[in-house]
Amino acid sequence: MSETLLNVQNIVKRFGGLVALNDCTIDIEKGSITGIIGPNGSGKSTLFNVITGHLKPESGSVLYNGENITGLESYELFELGMLRTFQIAHEFTNMTVVENLMVVPGNQAGENLLYSLVNRRKIQEEDDVIKQKAFEVLEFLKIDHLKNELAGNLSGGQKKLLELARTMMVDAKIVFLDEVGAGVNKTLLNDIADSILRLNNEKGYTFCMIEHDFDLISRLCDPIIVLAEGSVLFKGTADEIRKNDEVIESYLGRGVKK
Repeated sequence: MSETLLNVQNIVKRFGGLVALNDCTIDIEKGSITGIIGPNGSGKSTLFNVITGHLKPESGSVLYNGENITGLESYELFELGMLRTFQIAHEFTNMTVVENLMVVPGNQAGENLLYSLVNRRKIQEEDDVIKQKAFEVLEFLKIDHLKNELAGNLSGGQKKLLELARTMMVDAKIVFLDEVGAGVNKTLLNDIADSILRLNNEKGYTFCMIEHDFDLISRLCDPIIVLAEGSVLFKGTADEIRKNDEVIESYLGRGVKK
């Protein structure tokens, strides 16, 4: 029996007179890769922003493992294991790839100046453990050859892989992927898709992803949630969406039927 990890209930979000989310309700099952699709203005990004603490809704609630997390700040959600990547990657450009990973874990002893001055050996031991984990993460994602490269020199696809790597440096329970395929060449897109599947199958990650590339969504996601005008229009498999005339007429276009 499937277990609901995240439950979004009757969310309403307005921007002035514009209703961005209109009584929006979705469930995300533990261990799933859930896709969210829809035309521009359908509410996808607003929904992500509400779930991940960047926006507060007018009404409705977000439950995570049965706990009401509505309105919590993003750093509080981070501590609960809820992480988000962005359409435009947010790396530290002047730090190496491995350094970008090493700064992710919170509450490092070295962050306390006084402690670091009198406990240098312990600080070094902690750094060594974190660095080893970073190397293992990069190896898992098959980008260990980039470990000493400045993050600012990476391609768009490599930066997306770096963002995935950063989620692995903490105990992520659910990762929200925002347009992970945007601006990525086909070869690296396949690498990213393979990494998502491996994280899901081998590490038990739950994913929820916004994506315009229907082929990518079809390959990775089950179920797929279709948003229109701030509400759920349809939920099902890629094949069911291709056969649903209401979805096709709304915005997907005849090209979806293959």
